[in-house]
Amino acid sequence: MINKKYVSPVLETLRNYSLRAGIEKAAGYAAEYAAEIEDRPVYPRCEALAELGQLGGNVPEHPELTDKIIDILGGAGSDTAVSSTGGRYFGFVMGGSLPAGMCAGILSSAWDQNAAKYAMSPVANELEDICEKWVSDILGLPDGTAMATVGGSSNATLIAITAARDALLARKNYDAGRNGLFGAPEIRVVTGAAAHPSVYRALSVIGLGGGRIEEVPCGPDGSMQADALPELDDMTLLILQAGALHTGAFDEIRPICEKACRAGAWIHIDGAIGLWAAASENLKHLTDGLELADSWAADAHKGLNAPYDNGIVLCRDRGALKKAMGGADLSGIDASAGTSRRDNMDYTFEMSRRARSVELWAVIKSLGRGGIGQMQDELHAKAVYFARRLADAGFEIMNDVTFIQFGAHWKDDSATEKNTQRRTGFRRLLDGRCGIQR
Repeated sequence: MINKKYVSPVLETLRNYSLRAGIEKAAGYAAEYAAEIEDRPVYPRCEALAELGQLGGNVPEHPELTDKIIDILGGAGSDTAVSSTGGRYFGFVMGGSLPAGMCAGILSSAWDQNAAKYAMSPVANELEDICEKWVSDILGLPDGTAMATVGGSSNATLIAITAARDALLARKNYDAGRNGLFGAPEIRVVTGAAAHPSVYRALSVIGLGGGRIEEVPCGPDGSMQADALPELDDMTLLILQAGALHTGAFDEIRPICEKACRAGAWIHIDGAIGLWAAASENLKHLTDGLELADSWAADAHKGLNAPYDNGIVLCRDRGALKKAMGGADLSGIDASAGTSRRDNMDYTFEMSRRARSVELWAVIKSLGRGGIGQMQDELHAKAVYFARRLADAGFEIMNDVTFIQFGAHWKDDSATEKNTQRRTGFRRLLDGRCGIQR
């Protein structure tokens, strides 16, 4: 029994609050939002954006009742959320959320698991281990491929090329983890000129820089010109893409990978957009040769419609990935040492992290291999449909619809810009007419 003399009024209020009632209240708002998703404006109207003022003000001096907090979020929060999980959102390269993933996320939030180690959360680590096998199987990757869930494909690329950097340097008996990059042997980085900006950011973060990259020319669709690939060697990091940002185009993976393998280069494939095409019988030719790479980056919140955030990093060499993430130096907190239990923290920079594997597992379980393939087919079919309709309306379609993206051009650049702005509130938002300052 706690002596109430030592319990502050704040803690007393929290202790007496019914958590179950709060969860039910929040779930009610969530259910209402989901039920109305097809009728809500895709982007919040100006009058709704004005409600964001309710969320600000000075730092609260006193505690607020949980019920009131939920009411504010359920009202102003829901009204100003972008309806990206609905079927009418076409901005950026974003997916909605499948029911299984969304509901699993709600349950996972209630569990509030720290997914770092098996000892901290058996369920989170076991589910990630299961997803590792499932994802590798679905994509046709080598047996034993290591996987981790991360914040997004940008993080996945960062982790994968860190493992690549350290593994390449180890070939020269250089330990990057111990010695840093001071005086390290030189690593060549080769990528297509249309590589995703996150690739350049990741290279900069890990000390390989963007100014020394050897860029291979790309065709009009953004895919690498295989015949322009320079000679490679065993100190080369080659970065390919499966699904270019603006066009969805794929590099010619097999012939390029075969050449890189003969040279002993490390091959990373940025497949945030297109890696899941491997699950489709109709589209998997786009990813032919995928299994020849050494590491891969993917997004479950794109091609699988898992909730945010659900990036995936995969690496053929489990030991290289663990070593790059410092796994060899964590014995002091390794409660699972000497066992076969998976510790998620061995595969990423993160220690404390949420249990993303709960949602990923639920989505894969919900779709199955066949459903994942059919989803890619349907996404592709919709892209073809929209391209055809835009062409009928007078737009110039700038590339073949290889996967799920394409570029469209309206008459000229000036006319395209005006047409883009005509029916959106973005320009008014930027002008401050909604009461929001730049």
